Amino acid sequence: MSDVFSPDIDNIKEKGLFRELRPVSPAPAGRVLIAGKEYVNFSSNDYLGLASHPQVKKAAALAAEKYGAGGTSSRLLGGTFEVHALLESALASLKRQEAALVYPSGFQANIGIISSVVSDGDCVIMDSFNHASLWDGAKLSGARIFIYAHRDLNSLEKVLARAKDYRRKLIVTDSLFSMDGDIAPLRGIAELAASHGALTMIDEAHSTGVFGVSGSGLAEELGVEKKIDIVMGTLSKALGAQGGFVCGSKKLIEYLVNKSRSFIYSTALSPVTAAAALKAVELIGTEPARRKKLLENAASLRKTFAARGFDISGSESQIIPVVMGSVEKTAALSEKLFMAGMLAPAIRPPTVPEEKCRIRISLTSEHSLEDINKMAAVIA
Repeated sequence: MSDVFSPDIDNIKEKGLFRELRPVSPAPAGRVLIAGKEYVNFSSNDYLGLASHPQVKKAAALAAEKYGAGGTSSRLLGGTFEVHALLESALASLKRQEAALVYPSGFQANIGIISSVVSDGDCVIMDSFNHASLWDGAKLSGARIFIYAHRDLNSLEKVLARAKDYRRKLIVTDSLFSMDGDIAPLRGIAELAASHGALTMIDEAHSTGVFGVSGSGLAEELGVEKKIDIVMGTLSKALGAQGGFVCGSKKLIEYLVNKSRSFIYSTALSPVTAAAALKAVELIGTEPARRKKLLENAASLRKTFAARGFDISGSESQIIPVVMGSVEKTAALSEKLFMAGMLAPAIRPPTVPEEKCRIRISLTSEHSLEDINKMAAVIA
């Protein structure tokens, strides 16, 4: 039976797109061990280094002692532990929203939210560069999908005019785009949504904990917290844990509890993970120096790359792509970095278009300027 997959696998290999899992072991300060050798890790989304923070690990250990390891049941059938309620309250406070709901993963959150909020007779309006989980949620919903050009408000306005007769209109965008590191024009999107009677949803996966005076995200940074209807995020990036969440009005959360299939029919997020995320939310507020260092690291590297004339695809954040073009050139650079002691995998199709293959540099607060300068020198 397995032989039926061989032609497809051979075709993937011929195109230079074959992927394999690479087991790693943790090491301190933005590093990772592979086969016993230490590498500077430029592929991690642990932006603030909280995954290995002593207080986060302690919170997880205490939760394991108190609750056990697993969620044991779906949230509606006995899997809602006290720590879930505490985490949801903390997330709502962080995002300055009325309520929050936690999902087992960010992917499940996005498909569950979109496929519940819109359906046949509605439309969902998508930035062309949105994350795969947002696209899958849109496809599952049964709603008509409209696409506007990346970060283009004129294009969005034209789409809204075409979509005027749909029952419910939902504009969906990442706030910080995960492959280009650029930022959505949230103010303009909120204004257009208000004038056209549309709902708004933003995915704050990569901006939560990183941007904003309190670390809430780009909605806070850009002053649109009260103008966005649905705010999604993950616990698995700057919060250093695992899972996804959504914040909004109490009515929205009540609606999703009763309608969102990926929430209703999934075992609850492990209370161990929930406790770790709860502590991480607290640390975002009490240790702002981590966020400050991360943004300084990112600004320094963007300046260095710009001075060398590299194509960094308009990055404005801690995600900095070096666009190489071909699969072969990108893979060769990734291998050269690996040989120099740095982990920065090649990003290839289907994640990005074939002509936009890149090395995606993901910076953290744990990287030193020496780490960053060494990486930039190898790329140069």
